[in-house]
Amino acid sequence: MQRNITLDFIRGLAVLGILLLNISGFALPSAAYLNPAWHGMPSVSDIWTWAILDLFAQVKFLTLFALLFGAGLQMLLPRGKRWLQSRLTWLAIIGFIHAVFFWEGDILLDYAIIGLIAWRMIRDVPSTRSLFHTGALLYLVGVGVLLIFSLISNGEPNRSWLPGVADLQYETFWKLSGGWEAVQGRLDHLSSSLLALGAQYGWQLAGAMMMGGALMRSGWLRGEFSARHYRRVALMLIGLALVIQIPSIYLQWYLRWDFRWTGFLLQAPRDLAGPLQALGYAALCFAYWPQLAKLKLTHAISCVGRMALSNYLLQTLLCTTLFYRFGWFMRLDRLQLLAVVAVVWAINILFSFLWLRYFRQGPLEWLWRKLTALAAGSQPENSRAG
Repeated sequence: MQRNITLDFIRGLAVLGILLLNISGFALPSAAYLNPAWHGMPSVSDIWTWAILDLFAQVKFLTLFALLFGAGLQMLLPRGKRWLQSRLTWLAIIGFIHAVFFWEGDILLDYAIIGLIAWRMIRDVPSTRSLFHTGALLYLVGVGVLLIFSLISNGEPNRSWLPGVADLQYETFWKLSGGWEAVQGRLDHLSSSLLALGAQYGWQLAGAMMMGGALMRSGWLRGEFSARHYRRVALMLIGLALVIQIPSIYLQWYLRWDFRWTGFLLQAPRDLAGPLQALGYAALCFAYWPQLAKLKLTHAISCVGRMALSNYLLQTLLCTTLFYRFGWFMRLDRLQLLAVVAVVWAINILFSFLWLRYFRQGPLEWLWRKLTALAAGSQPENSRAG
């Protein structure tokens, strides 16, 4: 199968962009991921950093990655049921190991579980339009569930939103000490994550995958439309997404992230705008690909996209080492963490560029493919990555 370099580039952007979100999960208590006021009113620099990331990155890169994941499922359909099920099962195993033994913020297990459902829907819905509309409806169901949660919530912040001193001390203890205590802490997070996946997030994830599959089937994610079309779509979708989000970001700030309003209700506009903005980013890449393709940085980011799994797990290795082994946990504010993001990005890019000079696949991509082939009872294509 011939690689689509533009999709590799967009996937690379998604993997690098996800770190803008995950860095607070590595460096700060879990409550800080959505609540910048987890320890009182944040500094001005913290507020502005949070607001900009919330507007341009939060949810968008995860949704972009989910859209591309669904597009990948569409592309892999010719390999058959056994191959796809084996591939996703091994991804679930890798994700479980990552979530329990390395970092509690894993997304691989979620993608694998939902992928095992979504690929059948992508395969069995004959109409591309119906597939896209069904995906959009499922995504909206997920947003609707978030609104229902806001109605049934008693308005009192829980420990995941506003942790007490003892909660912070315990989280710091198990993250820095490691061992069985850390495994238990990550298992607690995993159980909460799986509940959220079943209740709310899974709807959005399945919907995004189905929309991605439909857009790949239609040729939109293959770059088969005109540059003018992609520019118009980018302007419309990104503009609409910003209009939806800016009032909710201001209100969260104005209300000082009061849980009664910001715990669920004011999260919904961001989730609603996520697919619009993610598709807008993809449209920008297709619209200006002739110019982007000339840049060396574009090729380097495409290498990151070709090794998405390896780079995602490399980010975990680097960040857990810095924050848990070197003791940087809770030492840096959000603005300072962006400098760490830039360093990790540079390592991702350099590692990918050098590795792919000698091998066809990333190390974990090669292992994943080998395990998939063994489980499916077929032989993978020859690869020098071994």
